[in-house]
Amino acid sequence: MNLTVFGATGGIGQEIVRQALMSGHRVTAVVRDPARLTVTGDGLEVFRADLRDPEAVRPAVAGRDAVLSGLGARSRKDAGVATRLTRTVLGAMEAEGVRRLLVVSAGPVGPEPAGDGPLDRTVRRLVSALLKDVYADLREMEAELARSATDWTVVRPPRLQNKPLTGTYRTVVGGFPPRGRFIARADVAHAMLAMTDDPATVKQGVGVAY
Repeated sequence: MNLTVFGATGGIGQEIVRQALMSGHRVTAVVRDPARLTVTGDGLEVFRADLRDPEAVRPAVAGRDAVLSGLGARSRKDAGVATRLTRTVLGAMEAEGVRRLLVVSAGPVGPEPAGDGPLDRTVRRLVSALLKDVYADLREMEAELARSATDWTVVRPPRLQNKPLTGTYRTVVGGFPPRGRFIARADVAHAMLAMTDDPATVKQGVGVAY
């Protein structure tokens, strides 16, 4: 497939680029600073753009089979960035008639797992309170997606880890894996690539965790 990746210098974004290239896809990595992208390989195009302007990124999405985004806040002070930047991506995609979009959100933004015990429920609520501004941003981002004309999928992981790919994660369409507490960024990227051509995940939130 011919893919575009936003947030390509982030932890999940770089994993998406790396794994997509290893699988033989052609990848356009949209970045602000090309020096921060450590991934190289045949089939990679690095596209430098200002993500505040949909017109500037239209060439990066034109004719692509799918767009994958790892955009989001790196800390509480960045709250709001996910919605703002996703609006840019949506504007560019809708202008070019590109429909398939997969984005990263967070587990606590989705429904509470029915199988969680008291400890998991308590921790989830504490984290949600601590990061309420970040999660409010992600909820607004998800609302923007729902209002769009794209065939979107929201991928909702729990706490992220910098560990190798395992491929042993669980996914729940429309929900979240019970007692799903962690997942490696590499496995989130793997899940997103696997969902790219999965019609069951279109216009759905998908929980992913170990």
